[in-house]
Amino acid sequence: MEYSEVIKNARTCIGPYCQACSICNGTACKNTMPGPGAKGAGDLAARNYMKWQEVCINMDTICGQKTVLTELELFGRKFTSPFFAGPVGAVKLHYGDKYTDQEYNDILVSACAENGIAAFTGDGTDYNVMIEATKAIGKFNGMGIPTVKPWDLGTIREKMELVKKSGAFAVAMDIDAAGLPFLQNLNPPAGSKSVEELKEIVKMAEIPFILKGIMTPKAALKAKEAGVQGIVVSNHGGRVLDQCPATAEVLSSIVEAVKGDMTIFVDGGIRTGIDVFKALALGADAVLIARPFVTAVYGGEAEGVKAYINRINAELKDTMSMCGAFSLLEIQRDMIWS
Repeated sequence: MEYSEVIKNARTCIGPYCQACSICNGTACKNTMPGPGAKGAGDLAARNYMKWQEVCINMDTICGQKTVLTELELFGRKFTSPFFAGPVGAVKLHYGDKYTDQEYNDILVSACAENGIAAFTGDGTDYNVMIEATKAIGKFNGMGIPTVKPWDLGTIREKMELVKKSGAFAVAMDIDAAGLPFLQNLNPPAGSKSVEELKEIVKMAEIPFILKGIMTPKAALKAKEAGVQGIVVSNHGGRVLDQCPATAEVLSSIVEAVKGDMTIFVDGGIRTGIDVFKALALGADAVLIARPFVTAVYGGEAEGVKAYINRINAELKDTMSMCGAFSLLEIQRDMIWS
C-alpha cells in the first residue's frame, strides 16, 4: 500500500473535522476543536509546520558510499528508526466514529512494534483508555510508551500500576495537558506539577520517565532537577496555548541547556523524513509524529501505518546519504542551514 492510497482511504472515514490533507500542515483544520486544530486563532499548528520548512539542508555528496543506518537505542531498546508515533486521545471525538481509543491504540501499537518503532499511547477521562492502551503494549513485549495525563497524585499512582503490568520500557506524562479543558476544576485537582511533585512521580514510575511539553531551557532544567530521563520539546500541537513559538524555534536553546543529561525528543509539525533529519541535526535524539499516524490508521490500519513508516524512513535515509551522514551519530549541526 502506498501512502497516497492511505490518504485517499482516510478521507472517506476520518471526518468531519480532519480533512486528511496530503500535507498535514494545520491549515485546513486551523482552530477546529473538537477536531485536530489548534487553540485560539489556530495558527500555532501551522507555525510548527512552517518553521521546519524554513530550515534548509546543506547537501554534500563528496564522500564515500556506504550503507545508511538509522538504528537507534533508547532506554535499553533498539529501534529501526529515530521517530515514534505520538500520543493521541479521544479519536472518536476528534477524528470520527470509525475507532474507539482502545481500537486505535491496538492497531497503532502493534503496527509500530512490528515495524521496528514504538508508539506513545494517550490517556483520557475514560479510565478504560489507559487499561486498553497498556494491554496493547503488554501484547508486544512492552514495546510502547503509555502517556499519563497530569492527574492528581493518587490517580497517577493507580495508572502507574497499569503501566508496570504492561511491561512498558518507559512512561511519559504530557505536562502541557494542564491546559486542556477537561483537566480544569477537577477534584482532586489535576494540572501543572511542581518539581517536588515530579520527583515523587519519577519514583512511582520505576522505569524511564519522559516529560512531554517542554518549551524553554528553564523548564528543561526543572525537568532535570526532578530527575526525569527524557523530555519532549512540545507545545501540544498548539492545542493548549495560543501564540507560543514553534518547537523548531526553541529546540536549539533547550539542547544547549540539557544535552547529555537526558534524552531529548521533539514533536510539532514534523511530517517527513527530511524534517526528522533537521530535528536530529538541531540536537534532538528522536522525534514524535502524531496527526499523520492517525491518518495512517484510519486510511489503512496496520498497512497504513507501515506505509507511513516506510515513507519517512526512506526520506530520512535519502537525506542522510545526500549529506554524507551514514549513521545517526554522523548527523551534525552544520548539515542544515537556518
